[in-house]
Amino acid sequence: MKTVVIIPTYNERDNIADLIGRILKLYPYIDILVIDDNSPDGSFRIVEDLAEEYANIYLISRPHKLGLASAYREGFKWALERDFDYIIQMDADFSHKPRYIEAMLEKARSGADLVIGSRYSNGKTENWPRLRLLTSWAANNYARRLLGVKAKDLTSGFRCFRKEALEEVYSSCIHSKDYAFQVEMVYLFWKKGFVIEEIPIVFIGRKAGKSKFSFRSVVELFILFRKFKRKEKFFKDEKTSFKQDCGKMIF
Repeated sequence: MKTVVIIPTYNERDNIADLIGRILKLYPYIDILVIDDNSPDGSFRIVEDLAEEYANIYLISRPHKLGLASAYREGFKWALERDFDYIIQMDADFSHKPRYIEAMLEKARSGADLVIGSRYSNGKTENWPRLRLLTSWAANNYARRLLGVKAKDLTSGFRCFRKEALEEVYSSCIHSKDYAFQVEMVYLFWKKGFVIEEIPIVFIGRKAGKSKFSFRSVVELFILFRKFKRKEKFFKDEKTSFKQDCGKMIF
């Protein structure tokens, strides 16, 4: 069964080579796709060199910074076109430990359509400022209550998708950017009736490089939650399937 790990990068020169090395040491059979947004620190050059050395390392080098959601969309499209059975997404800063990948794949092989590496389902977070920790916890709880989703960590960026499920969700209307993209993906999987599982992880805040998270990301999350609820009410009122063209609902 073919597996690919998708890693977006922007100024991750201090992390990306070590991360790729650790993944390949644990899982030499896994392919790795790095999507770089023309990092000023030259992260993409490191990946280019590694891709010349290893046949299972790939790079999509983009002309400028297009954002996290855009990177994952492009990565998903690339993986689905190449018929990978399992698609994993993770951060480049070692906040997501490669050792959890096998547990995620086991869940997916056992029938889960989406496996989330969860901080809030018996997992935990380390090396994060108290304010950011509280913001993340509050955003997840608010989203769960508002949207009715059972998963506990909707904003986690460490995930494993089963190909067939991702193909269906990928064809949906996905509007959000940056970190709100994570919530929208879980919401769409849940609305379509796919099986969502979580595994506990220890999330460790980055030790090298600069975080891409911002106050703007938080604002977008809360705006998105309300849009989801209006969208759901629209389809209920119109007696229209949520799976049909969401172009009828203007975001």
